[in-house]
Amino acid sequence: MSATVDANVLVYASDNRAAAHEQAEALVRRLAAGPEILYLFWPVLLGYLRIVTHPGILTNPLSPADALRNVESLLDRPHVRAPGELDGFWSIFRSTAGDRPRGNDVPDAHVAALMRQHGVRVIYTHDRDFRRFDGIEPRDPSA
Repeated sequence: MSATVDANVLVYASDNRAAAHEQAEALVRRLAAGPEILYLFWPVLLGYLRIVTHPGILTNPLSPADALRNVESLLDRPHVRAPGELDGFWSIFRSTAGDRPRGNDVPDAHVAALMRQHGVRVIYTHDRDFRRFDGIEPRDPSA
């Protein structure tokens, strides 16, 4: 069964001061090792870069070089894919987001629509908002 992870899991995996660090790091390592495919969608990877390099968010942000190396080390794994939007994405996004996407719902709907388009049902995340998307199975890595 293929899966994906949300940016918050990648952030915790990189932040050794986070309470969830060890769990998140072990999960990312396990998923990236295969044998199933780990999908890392571009909005998640770019969100990770934004958060881990931002001194207003993390007490000890990563240098851009270290953050980029972390992403590249994942992308270099044989069981990791980073697909983007394909033809027909907009209609999938519209059906995923519903009639009133706004604010923080938009990036979650973007990731959920990418998951649907690429046939991925499971997302490891600390964000409970993913429960509102039909066909998406959020799993809390801490549970």
